[in-house]
Amino acid sequence: MNYKMVAYLLGRILIIMGCLMCLPTVIALVLHENTSFGFVLSVVLQLLLGGICTMKKPEHREIYAKEGFVIVAGVWMLTSLFGAIPFYASREIPSFVDAFFEMVSGFTTTGASILNDIESLSYSTLFWRSFSHWIGGMGVLVFVMAVLPKEHVSQSIHIMRAEVPGPQAGKLVARMRGTARILYGIYIAVTLVEVGCLMLAGLPFFDSLLNSFSTAGTGGFAIKNASIAAYDSVAVDVIITVFMALFGINFSLFYLLLTKNFVQVFKDEELRWYIGIVLVSMLVVGINIMPQYQNFFEALRYSAFQVVSIVTTTGFITADYTKWPMLSQTILMLLLFMGACAGSTGGGFKVSRLIILCKSSVSEVRRQLRPRTVAPVRLGGKILDEKVVGSVLAYLCIYIVVFIISHLLLSLDTFSYATNFAAVATCINNVGPGLEAVGPVNNFSGFSAFSKLVLSFDMLAGRLELVPMVVLFAPSTWKRR
Repeated sequence: MNYKMVAYLLGRILIIMGCLMCLPTVIALVLHENTSFGFVLSVVLQLLLGGICTMKKPEHREIYAKEGFVIVAGVWMLTSLFGAIPFYASREIPSFVDAFFEMVSGFTTTGASILNDIESLSYSTLFWRSFSHWIGGMGVLVFVMAVLPKEHVSQSIHIMRAEVPGPQAGKLVARMRGTARILYGIYIAVTLVEVGCLMLAGLPFFDSLLNSFSTAGTGGFAIKNASIAAYDSVAVDVIITVFMALFGINFSLFYLLLTKNFVQVFKDEELRWYIGIVLVSMLVVGINIMPQYQNFFEALRYSAFQVVSIVTTTGFITADYTKWPMLSQTILMLLLFMGACAGSTGGGFKVSRLIILCKSSVSEVRRQLRPRTVAPVRLGGKILDEKVVGSVLAYLCIYIVVFIISHLLLSLDTFSYATNFAAVATCINNVGPGLEAVGPVNNFSGFSAFSKLVLSFDMLAGRLELVPMVVLFAPSTWKRR
């Protein structure tokens, strides 16, 4: 373990995150809000600690997979801790565990909250909650690679692999730094387009900006107690539905569109599965809930919004889906586990992993029937390396183990089995709303401090694809080479 290089990079990242937190700090100072002290304190602490860690450049700057995992996990935990300080210092969230939970939920784009009255929060706090979604959506380290000087991102593929969601991380251009810049360029552009569309639909600039931050990060922190339902606007529902769906797509496909490689986009197998599953789910749920609404088109409006919100793991709400028929609730829960495309800002298991598992199962059945048959697993017409297939199976195994342990630990609280199951499911898949006590009109405030820490771990593990958080707590990680 190259401790000096890990500390140095963590310091550089803390300085950048401290600078990013200057945005809500300025809002708090200009509006004379009581959050000013907390934001200033957090910024100063991050800059101070970052400065100490970067006072001397390490002689040996090599980082490998292990360092990459530790850096990623460490950054997300530290940014969540420092990000929680303004909530706690202003007493808008009196418990630091609650503040930490809220901030982890923000950076991991989960959208699970412990707040009962969101509209009572200060403007700076509302901005910081939604902005944390936007930062965490594309990834803290992806942003850092886009802005750090060239000499500080050597061997950055190890960082990218540890943070980017999906079974494998690739490059759009020769250098990872260039890839990071392209991704963030697309990310910013699409976010700004959504801001403009929401303003044209009649929303104020502040509402448009913050809702766009949450949509872009597929996070779901709303600035209204009733979430997006508070606007009661067909235009707003349609705009956010479309952009949630777009942010659930692999961002490399947007790059292909920009380079006019339309054929390759349409041939993308994961995209076809994603669109097909979403459209079929919208139609089935819409038909199933039609008796509860005036006509099919109204039912389809709410069906489309909730299906896309859940499958992209955004978690915005326009209807209390726990009052829908069981078929619709079941479909939403299945979509919750599936998640969006790899390489998107969405969470969940990922469509590409689902495809690989299905094809791997079919391939194994063929081998059992005909032992001499060669049945490779293909994705997008290309034969997948056995290591990729193995990594997907390993991910599923780790996923199940973490899920079971978390569920057992949550059972120490007094909530029902369904509530605990839904809480773990929605946190590890970075969705936000679940069922029963953690349903769309409830929150996570009733859980004990211990359970909130467990769920915070689940949110971090889910956003970082499990392995970095597991590696961080493995004793072998900290042994010197």
